[in-house]
Amino acid sequence: MTISWTGLAVSLVLVVVAAGISLAWRLGLERSIVWAAARALVQLLIVGGILVLLLAPGVSLWWSWLWVAAMLAYAAYTARQRAPSIPGLLPVAGLAFLAAGAVCLLVLFGLGVFPLTSRTLVPMAGLIVGNAMTSTVLAGRRLQEEFADKRGEIEARLALGQSGRDAARPYLRGVLRSALSPQIETTKATGLVFLPGAMTGLILAGVPPVQAVLVQAVVMFLVLAAAATTTSVVALGLVRRLFTPDDRLLALSRART
Repeated sequence: MTISWTGLAVSLVLVVVAAGISLAWRLGLERSIVWAAARALVQLLIVGGILVLLLAPGVSLWWSWLWVAAMLAYAAYTARQRAPSIPGLLPVAGLAFLAAGAVCLLVLFGLGVFPLTSRTLVPMAGLIVGNAMTSTVLAGRRLQEEFADKRGEIEARLALGQSGRDAARPYLRGVLRSALSPQIETTKATGLVFLPGAMTGLILAGVPPVQAVLVQAVVMFLVLAAAATTTSVVALGLVRRLFTPDDRLLALSRART
């Protein structure tokens, strides 16, 4: 199945529908909807052009690895921009993305789930980074909110002689549960409640349904592992930055959305 430029243009009617609903309800999101759609389209076209070059015969795999490194760096910067009030998020986000990428790519390619080629490396890395960025921002905001709300309890633990890490540990569990729960619920609902994008795209492209299901299952497992790895690294990394060297909790406000 192929989509013509005319078909793409016609599909913009759906963006008009979304903007129209916002206008009807006076949500004030019309410009944001149009801008988001336009930006996504431009970014996808740019990425599509780059992929044409990366997937051309004879192009070294190292160019794909370079593209993956650029994705990791830009994702860390974007996560920092989305949650500017969270102290020390940029280096922690970079480390979280690197850890999630290392774990997932090692399993996928090291154990032979997919062959290591530009056609598999770049899309898989993109899935990892995209979901890791969402988990990073969510975990960071939840951690900041939890520590701001429970400041009195944490300081009481510190007054009893606990280290910053020990005083924070009971609250980290709640942060991790909150950050991971959306992805867990999405994984539970996959197949029965909704058909994910990867599976739908493969079926529309003519891939046999069973093969599409197998690919989608691998993708869901990848996303779940990426989210779990990312939230763990973010929670542990940010905790070290929310306390001074002498175990005093920094002044925190609730995260701005």
